[in-house]
Amino acid sequence: MERVVITGMGAITPLGNSVNQLWENLLDGKSGVTRIDSFEAEGQKATIAALVRGFDGKELFGVKEARRMDRFCQFAVAAADQAVLDAGLELDQIDRERVGVYVGSGIGGIQTLVDQHAIMRDRGVGKVSPTLVPMMISNMAAAMISIRLGVYGPTLSPVTACSIGNTAIGEAFHRIQSGRTDVIIAGGAEAAVTPIALASFSNATAVSTRNDSPESASRPFDRDRDGFVMGEGAGILVLESLTHALKRGARIYAEVIGYGASSDAYHMVATHPEGTGAFRSMREAMLDAAVTPDEVDVISAHATSTELGDLSETAAIKRLFGEAAYKVPVTANKSMLGHLLGAAGGVEAIALAKSLQEGVIPPTINLHNPDPACDLDYVPNKARKASLRIGLSNSFGFGGHNAVIVMRRYDEKD
Repeated sequence: MERVVITGMGAITPLGNSVNQLWENLLDGKSGVTRIDSFEAEGQKATIAALVRGFDGKELFGVKEARRMDRFCQFAVAAADQAVLDAGLELDQIDRERVGVYVGSGIGGIQTLVDQHAIMRDRGVGKVSPTLVPMMISNMAAAMISIRLGVYGPTLSPVTACSIGNTAIGEAFHRIQSGRTDVIIAGGAEAAVTPIALASFSNATAVSTRNDSPESASRPFDRDRDGFVMGEGAGILVLESLTHALKRGARIYAEVIGYGASSDAYHMVATHPEGTGAFRSMREAMLDAAVTPDEVDVISAHATSTELGDLSETAAIKRLFGEAAYKVPVTANKSMLGHLLGAAGGVEAIALAKSLQEGVIPPTINLHNPDPACDLDYVPNKARKASLRIGLSNSFGFGGHNAVIVMRRYDEKD
């Protein structure tokens, strides 16, 4: 089987629109959560979100092209452009039929749908854009990346809610590992911070209403947590067979060595209170990687800052790792990024790859009053240098979708 490595990364996030900006702000423990100013949020229960700033799709793609893409799709294409450039991929010099795109979105083009519904209501059916459906559907991010790059390999748009990024990376890993594809551009994108989506999450009592203190609203594992904070963005990685990467002299960030997936088979939105699905996906990923609990040096937790979610993930880690659970650092990027929904897994995979490469773990900020039931080492409030070789990244989504990937620091001697 082929070994699979990460050779390029791209990010559009509330903490910056490049991997370097994202990484620096994560290490600094900076929060990307602010008051919503992209629409009138008066009357909403939650008036805060983690928004992408300084992004101009018209400037990047031109007015005509930008109008054909919903914001989530613009994020995905921009992050993919970064990742391909970062990887140094010369597409004219490789077999484009062996280059794929696995990029998904949980909610897709919801703003386009809302805008076009308003046009139909106010101006009639004849004014509805003929591009509504292709702009709205979640697979269009993968499609537009494939079209823009002119690559003809397999395209896939997983819709596994908040585990999309890991699903895409994991399925891409297995495809490349099998030798059927050389390169896959993988990750997720989301741009769902809209009045209707925010109202739905708020009415489900899922999001934080700490409106007077946005930067401290996302607080995984803290006793005073009151829900997640909606976010938006994209995280895209270039996965490549080691053979292909070495042949072209590519720089390597990290190696993907395992993938596990499972279903809670429990509830539409609530995670299983005992974390059984999370446990199964972590166990499968570690078996796939042939890694034992005492070999894991860091866990990037899903950790959304919800009451049940943080408890169940902690329980799953304890069940799988036993006493070793208290020795492995667990970090929660969502304390700074908010919850990027379908983009979360891709962005958090980038952070884990950087952690393994540089030997430093981003903190879990806003952890000032630990929940007694959440008693692991969550790297509170300050980044930590550490000797890191193997890391897990957890992503869990509505409907009980669970996806976990395992990475290893790349060493030419391995």
